[in-house]
Order: sequence, then C-alpha cells, then structure tokens
Amino acid sequence: MSASPTGGITAAGPRARAAAAATDPSDIEIQALRGLTRTPKCLPPALLYDDRGSALFDRITRLDAYYPTRAETAILRRRAPDIAAHAGSGAVLVDYGAGSSVKTRLVLDALDRPAAWVPIDVSAGHLERAAAAIARDHPGLLVAPLVADFTAALDLPDAVTALPGPRLGFFPGSTIGNLAPEEAVAFLRRAACLLGRDGRLIVGVDLVKDEDRLLAAYDDPEGVTAAFNLNLLARLNREARADFDPTAFAHRVRWNAGLSRIEMHLESLTDQVVSLAGRPIRFRAGETIHTENSHKYTPESFARLARRAGWRSQACWTDAARDFSVHELVQSH
Repeated sequence: MSASPTGGITAAGPRARAAAAATDPSDIEIQALRGLTRTPKCLPPALLYDDRGSALFDRITRLDAYYPTRAETAILRRRAPDIAAHAGSGAVLVDYGAGSSVKTRLVLDALDRPAAWVPIDVSAGHLERAAAAIARDHPGLLVAPLVADFTAALDLPDAVTALPGPRLGFFPGSTIGNLAPEEAVAFLRRAACLLGRDGRLIVGVDLVKDEDRLLAAYDDPEGVTAAFNLNLLARLNREARADFDPTAFAHRVRWNAGLSRIEMHLESLTDQVVSLAGRPIRFRAGETIHTENSHKYTPESFARLARRAGWRSQACWTDAARDFSVHELVQSH
C-alpha cells in the first residue's frame, strides 16, 4: 500500500493488483474480454462504478421508486446511537463501498471520539470528494481513503493499524446483495480478518418482497437506472478500445425467484458485431450481457449466511414496512 499525495491510500503491490482491476485500463480489457467471450455473456458489476456511474447511482438512491436508501437511512437514524454504544470509544470505521458516504455520517457522527475513517471504493474521483468532505467536518479524524475493489484482499495502512481502538466495519446499501452467496461468504471471511476478533460489522440487507416493487426499484420510469447500466458500454468504449453503440442495447431487469435475486442485463436489439480490444464480439438480437445481481434475503437466511463466515447476527433492525434490514454482526468465538 502507498499513500497518495492527499494522504489517501491507493492499491499497490502484488496483493492489491486484483483490487486495482476496476481502474487499470489493461485489466478492464482483460475482464471485459473474459466476460464477453463467455456464454452467457457477463461483465463484473464493479465496472459500472466509474465516476459517471457512481454519480448516476447517487441519483438512483434519491428516486421515489428506489426504496432501499430511504428505508436504510431511517433505520440508521434510529439505531446509530446503539451502534455507537456497542462499538465503544476511539473506533476505526472501515467503510466498504463508501460512495458518497451520506449514510456514513449518521454512524460517524454518533461514534464517541472515532479515531479513523477508512472509506473503500473503486471510483477514485468520487472517493476523494467524499473523503475531503468528511475531513473538513471532522478535523481531528484520520481519513485514509483506499481506492480498491473491496471484494479483494486488503490491508489497512500502517497509520490505521497502529491505532488501538476497536474496528467497526460498515457495509450499507445492500451492496452485499450484489455478491453471489459464495462470494458474500468469502467477503465476510476477509472482513473478519481485517476487522479482527473483536471487530463488528454493520451490513445493510434488502429483504424479499413483492416482485412488482422489486422490478420498479431497478427499472425506474425516469430512466436513471437504464442510463447507469448503459454507461458501462460508454466506459468500455473509452477504456477498453471498444466501439459499442449504446442505442443498439436496452436495459432489462428480471426477477429470478429461484435464486432470490434481481438481475440487470443489457439486451442487444439487433444482430451485431462489436470490436473490443481488437477482438470481434458477436451478438444475436435478444442476447444479453448480464451486468449485475441484487440478492434479496429474509432476516433468517442472511443470518445463516453470516454464520457460514464465522459471524453471528447480534441484532437485526428493520424499517416499519419491513422492506429493508440492518444487521449488526459480531464474530463467533
């Protein structure tokens, strides 16, 4: 790991090369070729979150149809004092997929004399802006942004590991739902190692509900989610030597009841050949690129998943409508 000129941390060294894959052009080409030469075609969801994608996702979270942000924020407003009391004084807050960090403030402001905030995100520009804003409002706080894919193996910077306070992981937004169950278990195991035996992890988890409401949340009438999904093609044109025509693809959303997940796809509207990193990629009309999943859980099914990774759900809080849940995980000793 190496410090950036602003005091942040950037991924470097052999352990972090996988984490840098979402931002390195050659790695983006490799990931895109690997996914688009498979059957069925797919792309890593981390590629959705360049600076424009992150900004579009922020807009999504403010849409009427997108209930998760409102529901989770309501839970955090009510339960932040409980989270802070359980975390203890001088905590190090490790923020997975920090984005714009709006919800982070609810937890950070409730903590008793927090020692450090480590936001982790693949979007460097988005992360730096969020880090600068938090640093302005918390002048005594060590702010150490980490530009990385949080699903990869990570190390905290030396300045943070030297701090004696407890570690509190924060993983809001139901981002864990973007991971397949086995990937989620692997992430939770890595988080346990990073946070230590006495660490805690706060996880936002979207709950199973009516199919129509789920579909509406991921296919809004304003078209913001469609723009977010299609922006992936513009990124590949820019960073992976591709020549996609975004107007030749359409945003599609499906509910896969068997796997309890929402699926986002980009559907080819015609037979076409796209060039990617010097290679021809053929699409049939109606063929899709699978770009992202969002798994939905019940409180009980997520608690079972967490137990597989050595965590115990000490508390599970839901909003009044039981649309969303926030779990407080502690390690099973």
